[in-house]
Amino acid sequence: MTNNSTSSARLAPPVGGFQEIDGRRIFVHGSGSGGPAVVFLPGASAVGLDYFGVQQGVSQFTTAVVYDRGGTGYSDALPLPRTAAAVAMELRELLRAQNIAAPYVLVAHSLGGFYAHRFAQLYPQDVAGLVWLDAFHRDWDDFMPPTAGLDAVEQMAPDREQLEQMRPALREMRDELLADYPEHVRQPLIDAHESDEWIHSGVAERTKLAELATELRAGPNIPDVPVVALSVVGTDPAQQALASERMLQEMNDGKTRMDAALVSAVSHGEQRILSDTAHHRLCFDRPDAVVQAIRDVVDRARP
Repeated sequence: MTNNSTSSARLAPPVGGFQEIDGRRIFVHGSGSGGPAVVFLPGASAVGLDYFGVQQGVSQFTTAVVYDRGGTGYSDALPLPRTAAAVAMELRELLRAQNIAAPYVLVAHSLGGFYAHRFAQLYPQDVAGLVWLDAFHRDWDDFMPPTAGLDAVEQMAPDREQLEQMRPALREMRDELLADYPEHVRQPLIDAHESDEWIHSGVAERTKLAELATELRAGPNIPDVPVVALSVVGTDPAQQALASERMLQEMNDGKTRMDAALVSAVSHGEQRILSDTAHHRLCFDRPDAVVQAIRDVVDRARP
């Protein structure tokens, strides 16, 4: 493992700063003002600044916060994976230490859905609304074909060796996805994504998904707050290389039904289906749809 002080010096964030939580530095970057504050929970292999574009849009109408979970991104190293409760408690301490007033609108992408749900279970009074960006759900296995259950999804993800081979293609993809980001953010972020630390933490955090779902099933449903779920049913060449067309169709059908069940469980829930983007491209291809969903939840959550 690379020495922390060396790696953090080499991977200095281009914007934002650090908050010490339990003796560890957590990266955080806030912009905008007003409430309820919007907090982004990244997917696995993603970091807070990957959501910089949509954060800038949201900061036009309220406080918008991106951060890196302990053990990921610019934050200090930690053994991964972690329990959802550990991640939720860390986030609450971070927001309190930053004097960002509750309640919050949590915007969860992919793996971030597990952590947002756990936060809502532990601190329901601190949640004003939820925006589900094609996010994981504790009942995933109930809606998916057996070949696409959480254990299978974990196996489908590329391992370290495959990621090594994919590095040139991944860099090319990020060059394209981050093309509109300001250069002082864009280039350091692309370079950091290629670091061994970030690649390894992305792989490590994507393990034991079924255990996270079990942890969540032991707790309550999401609180009755405004929810908008963006369900992505488009696919990209990488997904098509990993799964058959039939399986991708079954997964998209399952995901659509899963998100429909999620929003039907609250008084003010809405599902929006997007077919013109893929799971990891959502915030880059359709920032308009993401920002609009957040704005709608913020408006509904305001007193």
